Amino acid sequence: MSSEFRLKKLRGSGGYVMATVNDEQQTKGNLGGPDLFLAPIGRLDPEKISKYYCNTCEKEYEGSPRVDYETPNEVVAENLVLLEKGQYMCTTCGSILAEYRNFSKPDAKADVGTARPDVSTQAASVSSPPPSISTKSFEAPNSSGLKTFNSVAGLVVYDSEARRIGVVKEVGIQPGQSGIVLVVTKNDGTDSMVKWEEIRKIGEIVLLGGQITNADLKCSKCSSTNSPGSKFCESCGNKL
Repeated sequence: MSSEFRLKKLRGSGGYVMATVNDEQQTKGNLGGPDLFLAPIGRLDPEKISKYYCNTCEKEYEGSPRVDYETPNEVVAENLVLLEKGQYMCTTCGSILAEYRNFSKPDAKADVGTARPDVSTQAASVSSPPPSISTKSFEAPNSSGLKTFNSVAGLVVYDSEARRIGVVKEVGIQPGQSGIVLVVTKNDGTDSMVKWEEIRKIGEIVLLGGQITNADLKCSKCSSTNSPGSKFCESCGNKL
């Protein structure tokens, strides 16, 4: 594959950068649409970034944004290691332009398996998630009534048109309903639930098979149906 660098616009959730990337990096950033995305590429050399645009400032800046990152080298599932995670941030206002996570498979030929749950949570009375979910531990129900798997929390979600939808808030099983759901905090700050069968792929990002819909939220306490984006139940006031 060619190692020639070309100047490209790489989009993020909070802006974009203009950077010189090679063919391999372009392939990573191409999610099937006309635009290239920064998150799948990961951390770029600041010298390769000529300018960036911040949506919050509504302004273009010369040079590279600040890149904060850490290298946890954490085993998040069988044959899957989280090598690095980081954020591109505006040097003026501190807003996040893009987030990324880089994973590695120690055995390139083997599939990714499920994570080993913590000993304290092995007795949880709920079915295990599908093998393709990278889970870390199984937790007790939270205030929203969901039992959650935290290792995919924070991943950026895109729809089938390669448009950034939001960020994974949690993954879990809602009591009284069958199947796994993905709770996504959308760009406008509201939460939506996505059924597992609507997810095409989970890796460095979450790719949906279609466009996200604003499903009505059902209260776990009184079972009342609430309007999309509701934070509290409109009937009993329970936190959703």
